[in-house]
Amino acid sequence: MGSAIECFPGAQAILIPRERFAPVKTTNDMLALASDAYEVTPDHRMVLKAERNGVPPNVKLDGMYKFVDQLNALLPKGPPSMIKCDKLTIEGKVVIDAGVVFEGEVKVVNPSNEVKTLYAGTYTGNVKWWD
Repeated sequence: MGSAIECFPGAQAILIPRERFAPVKTTNDMLALASDAYEVTPDHRMVLKAERNGVPPNVKLDGMYKFVDQLNALLPKGPPSMIKCDKLTIEGKVVIDAGVVFEGEVKVVNPSNEVKTLYAGTYTGNVKWWD
C-alpha cells in the first residue's frame, strides 16, 4: 500500500493506534482475540482488557493450525483463558479441553503423531507434556 499512495495526489496515511482495533491476520491472532484477554466494549469494539496493559498475548501455533477449521479442531470446547498469558506456543497434534488456563510463557509440545488432549487446569512454563 505504501507504494500505491504516491499515485493519488494529496493522499496521506493515517496512524490508527492498536487499542482502537484488534487486527486478525492469522489463526494466532484469532486465538488471542477469542480468549478472555479481550472484551467487547459497549460500542461493540474488541479491546484488550485493562489488566493486559496494552500488550496482547503472543501466540504461535503449529502450521497445522493455519486455517479456521483446524483452529476449531484445536479448540472444540472453546478458547482457553489467556488473560495472564504472555506467550503461548503449540507444536504438534493437540486438543485443548474446556477449563484450560495459560499463564506466563507456555509451550505445549506433542512430538507424537497421535492427537493428545490438554485437560482442564492451569499451565505455566515451557513444558513438554508428552513423549
